[in-house]
Amino acid sequence: MSATRREFLKIAGIAAAAGAAATPAFASFIPGNILWPRGESKRDEAYTAKRWAMVIDLAKLDQKVVETVREACHAAHNVPDFLKVAGMGAGEAKRSEIKWIWPAKYESAFPNDMNEHMSANVTQRPVLVMCNHCDNPSCVRVCPTKATFQRADGLVLMDYHRCIGCRFCMAACPYGSRSFNWYDPRDAKDPKTLVGGRAVDPGFPTRTKGVVEKCNFCAERLARGEAPACVAACKNNEMVFGDLSDPESPARRLLRERYSVRRKPEMGTGPQVYYVI
Repeated sequence: MSATRREFLKIAGIAAAAGAAATPAFASFIPGNILWPRGESKRDEAYTAKRWAMVIDLAKLDQKVVETVREACHAAHNVPDFLKVAGMGAGEAKRSEIKWIWPAKYESAFPNDMNEHMSANVTQRPVLVMCNHCDNPSCVRVCPTKATFQRADGLVLMDYHRCIGCRFCMAACPYGSRSFNWYDPRDAKDPKTLVGGRAVDPGFPTRTKGVVEKCNFCAERLARGEAPACVAACKNNEMVFGDLSDPESPARRLLRERYSVRRKPEMGTGPQVYYVI
């Protein structure tokens, strides 16, 4: 055996041993951190489910609802608004935009569900889109550091500390549901505020330049026994969140009563955001 091969095996063995030793400590830390709860350990009052899903009533959406929901989500998760940065052009701000939930046109959200005879009451309404927390998430498969992972209850979450900014997950996601931080979201002159002037909510961490982020179905709020921020902001059940494994959950009841569609189901990812028409 050559010296080079011996050195490689020695280094690999040390790395494997270090990884094995570090894993229990890391795993034991994460369940106690409600911001990224990987494990099953949750607070007594936490909301739990076998399979979380979101149902959105397209017939109830309008521009006012969309803006209310978007602001509630982005404020709760410290999402910066680069459109409000002095001196930044509109084009650059748009390219750098961070989006957790946002409106899309019907033909963009459902490109394979269009026909010329569809009602304008459906096609002309804004469609709220976000991460679909898929059953078979392509983003999880391609992440080299496991910064993106899937919990037992179906939530696809991110450990921002592990993200190396490779953007493989962005390329793999067929829904455009991820954003990359090209800039530091904290205002350099006033680090207590986010870019755009929004005050930092200490209940959720701000990200750093060079990492990817997306909707997390408000995992931190579920761990506190609270509904997702977007759902809480709705006044007329425009968005319903629930456990698909429970036949009596609000989500399942709504799906039984109304016809529903999903975004790009032909991709095989099993999206868990449903739209009732």
